[in-house]
Amino acid sequence: MLKIGVFGVGHLGKFHLNNWKEINNAELVGFYDPNDVAAQEVSEKYQVPRFLDAERLIDAVDAVDIIAPTTYHFELAKMAIRKGRHVFVEKPMANTMQEAQELVNLVRESKIKLQVGHVERFNPAFLAVRQLELNPMFIEVHRLAQFNVRGTEVSVILDLMIHDIDIILSLVKSEVKQISASGVAVMTDTPDIANVRIEFNNGCVANLTSSRISMKKMRKMRLFQKDAYIGIDFLNKKSEVIKLKSPQDIDAFSFDLDTVHGKKTIAVVNPQVPEVNAIKRELESFRDAILLNTPTVVSEVDGYRAMDVAHQILQKIKNNNIIV
Repeated sequence: MLKIGVFGVGHLGKFHLNNWKEINNAELVGFYDPNDVAAQEVSEKYQVPRFLDAERLIDAVDAVDIIAPTTYHFELAKMAIRKGRHVFVEKPMANTMQEAQELVNLVRESKIKLQVGHVERFNPAFLAVRQLELNPMFIEVHRLAQFNVRGTEVSVILDLMIHDIDIILSLVKSEVKQISASGVAVMTDTPDIANVRIEFNNGCVANLTSSRISMKKMRKMRLFQKDAYIGIDFLNKKSEVIKLKSPQDIDAFSFDLDTVHGKKTIAVVNPQVPEVNAIKRELESFRDAILLNTPTVVSEVDGYRAMDVAHQILQKIKNNNIIV
């Protein structure tokens, strides 16, 4: 039985608490949060012990789940790793690149598992197409949200766009060649809306737009590759694939299309989207990596790479604004 301690019981932390209570082979030992009002509410509602000292909770568990504000990620994770505890930490994994690099080094020197909370990797719409042979050469992403004070301690790049950066880096098997970016701070002191172009050495190009001042919500990714178009709607949990028809596409809707190379038959496929609680699946994968001694789905290196690209984007935006 894996003993778990949760750090931070804000909006997202409550979801984690609730899911840990339902996960097999895991025992929720307690939580730590310095906010007395939030802590009292959680203790009463979830019947989970509150620890008043972070180190005491770390000592009492096998693994920690850190959903505290980003500025606390590094110190809590470092303390846990040095005590030999496994670590799940929400994205971004640290507040600075120096902190992220130190966490990577600490994990490398230890025998613990660390997983970064990029929950969109477990979104059912993404899981539905993950088993396909994906080799995108052009990617278009729109992640739009209505303004909410929660999460604004970091820029829209580290709050929203980093989800898509992580997924793109997991799909494109090539190094980043060049980044172009522009962004504007509207409601906060950091960019609230941004448009980014990432070029890879293999020729793939990704265009990303993220906004937290939109009038409507949208979380869509479109992948274009030689033989197919793949659409992923993270918000509405839907996926579609449009491609040249193959013998396996017996039940797919299809139509003929005249091209310069003659008539082609196009198939429209809607992959079966699993009914999955993404947060629960994410935490279960962390549990499994520990109990089965397998790699975590989103490793510390993955978390570092996503942060690195995000910080390069922020620097590009800063430089552009200085020029203006």
